[in-house]
Amino acid sequence: MQKSLCFWLGTALYAASVASAQDQSFATPSGSSIFVLGDLTVTGKQTGPLATPSVLTSVDMLDASIVEKQNVDTGWELFRYAPGVQLTDFNQGTTSGKLSFRGFNGEGEINAVKFLIDGIPSNSNDGNMPYIDLLFPLDINYIEVVRGTNDPRYGLYNIAGNVNINTYIGGDHSAARASYGSYNSADLQIAKGIKLGNFTQDYFVAYRQSDGYRDHSELEKFSLAGKWFYNWGGGSRIGFIARHHQNDAQEPGYLTFAQSRDNPEQSLPFSVTDGGEREISQYSLHLDTQPSTKLAWSTKAYVNRFDDTRFIKFSAGVSQQERVTEEQHYGALTTLTFRPTVAWAKEFALEGGLDVQKQNNQSKRYLTIERARQSQTRDQDFELEAYGAFLQAVIKPTDKLKLVPAIRVDKVDGEFTNKLTGATFDVNDYGLIKQPKISAVFSPTDAYSVYANWGRTFQVGVGASTYLIPPRVTDLDPSINDGWELGVKLNPVRWIEARIAYWQQEASGEERRRLNDPSNESDNIGETKRRGVDFQIDVRPGEKWNLWLAYARQKSTITKPDPSAPATQGNEIDHVPHYIFTGGIGYQATPKLNLSLTANGHGDYFLERTNATGKFGGHYLINAGLSYQITKAITLDFQVKNLTDRYWEYVWHDGTQSLHSPGDRRAYYGSVSAAF
Repeated sequence: MQKSLCFWLGTALYAASVASAQDQSFATPSGSSIFVLGDLTVTGKQTGPLATPSVLTSVDMLDASIVEKQNVDTGWELFRYAPGVQLTDFNQGTTSGKLSFRGFNGEGEINAVKFLIDGIPSNSNDGNMPYIDLLFPLDINYIEVVRGTNDPRYGLYNIAGNVNINTYIGGDHSAARASYGSYNSADLQIAKGIKLGNFTQDYFVAYRQSDGYRDHSELEKFSLAGKWFYNWGGGSRIGFIARHHQNDAQEPGYLTFAQSRDNPEQSLPFSVTDGGEREISQYSLHLDTQPSTKLAWSTKAYVNRFDDTRFIKFSAGVSQQERVTEEQHYGALTTLTFRPTVAWAKEFALEGGLDVQKQNNQSKRYLTIERARQSQTRDQDFELEAYGAFLQAVIKPTDKLKLVPAIRVDKVDGEFTNKLTGATFDVNDYGLIKQPKISAVFSPTDAYSVYANWGRTFQVGVGASTYLIPPRVTDLDPSINDGWELGVKLNPVRWIEARIAYWQQEASGEERRRLNDPSNESDNIGETKRRGVDFQIDVRPGEKWNLWLAYARQKSTITKPDPSAPATQGNEIDHVPHYIFTGGIGYQATPKLNLSLTANGHGDYFLERTNATGKFGGHYLINAGLSYQITKAITLDFQVKNLTDRYWEYVWHDGTQSLHSPGDRRAYYGSVSAAF
């Protein structure tokens, strides 16, 4: 079945469920490695800070047309069409899932993706991405996905790359979208932009509710955003963004293998009081100014607040837990870009940046019976401070060659208090974490580019493992990640664009967070090696057809295990499938009617590091879409998700058995959109 599927996809499918089949603008700058999905036009930017296309690695940019019409419960699901991105669907209330890539899983043990919203760092302390809940599709302008180790702009959590979601800023637009579908799912999104001379205002409000596919999986969520900016010309502006989100959701819990096959919709009686409440806020100040065409300065300051309470009982034989997380993160980033004229180079730019983040984190856990507290197992209060600096240059000595050398240095500080005992501990002395990087691209013609990069990133502990806590008496070193990539970008004719890349990444001492450990500690996995091949192709054989395919092959192994687990040498890291794919085909049947068929999925994965408890989780899902434009301003959409009604699931192992969370079966959604 998998071979026949790959053959079908290999005919070049396109993810056009949300994109017009008309001729699109794939105007990427020559000598770049980026890949664009949707209508976004990317050009070589000669003023302001160095843009993401300057990062010479596997960069993907997703336009609003790819995301704005997707019908999803949570923002991470919007990445189902992002090349090489793995989606992990826990389907457990507010803790619903996450995205990952480059051979890292989405379990929450090792969170390797730096996440940003409008350039604002938005990871929680453990590296997860709960702040993605702030966003709904209609507010998103475009998404940047940077895979690799050579981007010097970010330090903490930037282990395998980063994701930046850019929302609409600038006023002078109005849009609304209402949806209804299976499982009593209802969605309303309203965006309004106002432009008064140099002053712009953008407002966004969204609400979603759903009963869920499984029993006891109702959710209700609400988001609100306001963006106020003053522009005084020449690329200079100052602004303020405020966002707030509330989420209240039930959790259906996990099933045994037999239960998941017998009745996947059920929620077992012991999960009847499981669920959670989440409240998130983000406030940020933005200043961008250009004193001259050669000099640009950009500064951002922010406050993030994350409050989460969750009740979960994983199986009948264990206690219910109440997990309380309260985090406040404060930070600032500043970047100075200088573009002098030099006689020996076609292009030259020098950019330096500083950033600081201070985290105040509280983590509490209780054993409960039907939400009534019985005893407390964790009461931790810990501060984490991260300081970073980088310097990079873009040097183009000839029209065909571009070089980007860079260096980044990070420093971590902080203090941990165990409030159950009153004991206080300092952070591990990680020292100055130095990360050199180098990238290059050679373009013999505008249609072909060969690019290569090497870079170093790092991982430090999260939670208690960041600190020197007994029985540890020696400071831990950071885990150093060295990665490289070699790729080819092809655009031989206007209607074909492709990219293929081989990559590899090795870690010196990877740490894995113990997800269910009251002490909030981590285990040392040891030295690891990740490697893979990414392939992407877009084909546009006329005004009516669009086709697209992205296929990633990957493997993650333990090359030198921790001495306490010698038998894991050579084993694979859990929950990392060998392949990930996404693609589809779109047909513009008439000027007003667009039809689409899309698919995405991944292979089976091991459940834990012994690789002895079987492989699960592999699946592919096919979706169909119909979009009809009634007027220039009003569009109707009809979508069928999981068209073939396949059973699929997320699976993990609790040490005694596999536990299963079945995914949605066939579902239908209708929407009406208005732009005015």
